[in-house]
Amino acid sequence: MKTSNVELNPNKLVQYLNKPASEFTKDDIIRFIKENGIKMLNFRYVGGDGRLKALTFVIRDEEHLDNLLSAGERVDGSSLFSYIEADTSDLYVLPKYRTAFVNPFEEIPTVDILCSYFDKDGTPLVSASETVMKKASRVLTEKTGYELQAMGELEYYIIANREEVNMGFPAVDQRGYHESNPFTKYDQLRKEAMMYISEAGGKIKYGHSEVGNFTDGNYYYEQNEIEFETDTLENSADRLLIAKWMLRMLADQYGVVISFAPKITVGKAGSGLHVHMKLLKDGKSVMVENGDVSDTAKRAMAGLLDISAGITAFGNRVPTSYLRLVPHQEAPTNICWGDRNRSALIRVPLGWFSDNCSKMIAQVNPNYSEDFKSHSYKSTFEFRAADPSADLYLLLAAFAVGIRHGFEMDNALEVAKNLYIDVNIFKDEHKDRLAQLEHLPASCYESAQALKKCKDVFTQYDVFTEGMINDTVKFLESFDDYQLSERLYGKNEEIKKLVDSYVHIA
Repeated sequence: MKTSNVELNPNKLVQYLNKPASEFTKDDIIRFIKENGIKMLNFRYVGGDGRLKALTFVIRDEEHLDNLLSAGERVDGSSLFSYIEADTSDLYVLPKYRTAFVNPFEEIPTVDILCSYFDKDGTPLVSASETVMKKASRVLTEKTGYELQAMGELEYYIIANREEVNMGFPAVDQRGYHESNPFTKYDQLRKEAMMYISEAGGKIKYGHSEVGNFTDGNYYYEQNEIEFETDTLENSADRLLIAKWMLRMLADQYGVVISFAPKITVGKAGSGLHVHMKLLKDGKSVMVENGDVSDTAKRAMAGLLDISAGITAFGNRVPTSYLRLVPHQEAPTNICWGDRNRSALIRVPLGWFSDNCSKMIAQVNPNYSEDFKSHSYKSTFEFRAADPSADLYLLLAAFAVGIRHGFEMDNALEVAKNLYIDVNIFKDEHKDRLAQLEHLPASCYESAQALKKCKDVFTQYDVFTEGMINDTVKFLESFDDYQLSERLYGKNEEIKKLVDSYVHIA
């Protein structure tokens, strides 16, 4: 007999309450806290710097707990966001019950819970990134009938003192992909993080060592990745935020540094935030049609490609983002899509399209006796330009906007056809095809100009506000990084100084 989803779920609240997190109520949270000796409660919410903040309460009685879970609390918005003035700074933060989890790092038993921002009138804060994402998702579904789900691949570097690392089994420089110990040194940190993230509600697909590994002076660098399963946009963003916080907490315990910076040094693999997406209709995937990528998926990709230069304004938000997006690497530089092609901006991974794919399991297990079933529901397309400097909520909002735009484009299928590539565009024999493709921005400044050009798509249906677009443009232009790569060429010390300034980018 198969076990229930609740029985194997690693979230302690899910197990104890015997219900999925999506069904948590205030009474459920109170019951868990009372019956499990929880002494403290942390409200968590995202600041303007992209990091999770904390507001901590000592639970003094049930009425106090009930009030916190019913009314939330007020915070100083001007200290959290640069665009909120001190004379109108008060905001409410309201807990989202489904996000509750036991904090694994606290000695005092503590439950953490993510919060949403509300304004003085008790309505969702219009300028909050989460509010924009929710509206973008809702408008997409209202206009097209499709639900967008997404997941992220969270890449990061572990930076350790070389003298404290056993180098008896050295990995080959830039050959760390799916390497295992003893040739990797910090897979245990990753595995602990995966368990903690899962216990906090994150739906993890897998974790592994990534390409990047090297030594530089007194330091050892090792790249890892944790990849999630597709989920609602809100769940996907929330869990990525928690994951980044947990990885940093573990790094602090291990005495190492974890960096989500898009570039650590020139000539070594950068860290991206690849995002996989799929569309559902009535709860079922619509990504595959007649054993191939569906026209629905092609329209969605066409819309994303059409405004992809503008999307970088939300997915690549620091100058070093564009040191990663360079030719001849696995990071994209041109606006195109392809099957299994890692040089494309949008990649369609292997998707169990063929009927034979459902039968592969029987070839390696001759005693397999169950009925074969299609696994094409796993099919996604992957946007490969973004990196961990992204505003997660706004990036996912931008994806929803782009996909909706694709269904409103009369020529979407023609665009998809023209931007399809089935070759390595960086080989000399394909230079003519490469010349036909538009380039992604090469700096924050160029990203800002691209956003201005497609501003109307983002502000349509009042998803993004005019002020938010203008503030984003102003923020990106403030870096003054036009042609930065050319200016820094060969100046290794200046490059190192720039990279170091973004090591702890949110």
